[in-house]
Amino acid sequence: MTKQGSSVLSVLSGQTLTVPPVWFMRQAGRYLPEYRELRASTKGFVDFCLTPEKAAEATLQPIRRFGFDAAILFSDILMIPLALGQDLTFAAGEGPILGELPDLQVMREKAVSAGEALKNVGETVARVKAELGPETTLIGFCAGPWTVMTYMLNGKKAHDRSLIRAFVYDNYQQVLDLIDIVIEASAHYLKMQADNGAQVLKIFESWAEGFPDPYFDSLIIQPHIRLIARVRALGVTLPIIGFPRGAEARCHDYIDQVAVQGLGLGTATPMKLGIELQKKASISGRA
Repeated sequence: MTKQGSSVLSVLSGQTLTVPPVWFMRQAGRYLPEYRELRASTKGFVDFCLTPEKAAEATLQPIRRFGFDAAILFSDILMIPLALGQDLTFAAGEGPILGELPDLQVMREKAVSAGEALKNVGETVARVKAELGPETTLIGFCAGPWTVMTYMLNGKKAHDRSLIRAFVYDNYQQVLDLIDIVIEASAHYLKMQADNGAQVLKIFESWAEGFPDPYFDSLIIQPHIRLIARVRALGVTLPIIGFPRGAEARCHDYIDQVAVQGLGLGTATPMKLGIELQKKASISGRA
């Protein structure tokens, strides 16, 4: 860890460091005994994520133990459906379960208030920022629009994504309408995190792999372009990392079109490709 300042921000601004910054996407969580003890104090996972003192403590635990260069907000990628009025629970052994999809117009009206609806997450961000030294960067995040929509339409984790893709092909306009709503809500959510002290923002597109080219463009690249443009229009100037997980074959297209300062790479990314991409943006991942 660099004691003079944030090595993460230095790298995202284009600087080359002798020792690169280190952090992990799941650095807070079940592998830590102190996390397991903390998690046992709250029955529901959603309640845990929305309890600022506990989510902040979970965020800070790996920093205290390992001194990573960045703290990443402890939350869940499915906060946006919750803000839009869709029920969300986590069942043991099953993962997330989402309720019936709300009316599109109702969600459209709720989208601009997503930051306020998730103000507890903002309090978590503020609590964490107050505890960090200048050498440790606080990363906020949201899920990518396609990933959020996948869960919202499927009602749970989409292990069989062929069903979702079949729905997309048959209901393309409805899908685009829902993505528009998710973009608006996500932009306000990210702005709220920035307002409360996040220093870097990351977009986790967890289900980006396997698209034929036209759909990757319309469902991954274009929504990311629009989400970042909306975040910038709301006055947020923080560096942004994009992570189109599993889309190694399209990473050049992604980085050429999406205005991110950093690019997250998955474990299957060839080293040669990572070296090529590093000429265009700061890269992270491949651990």
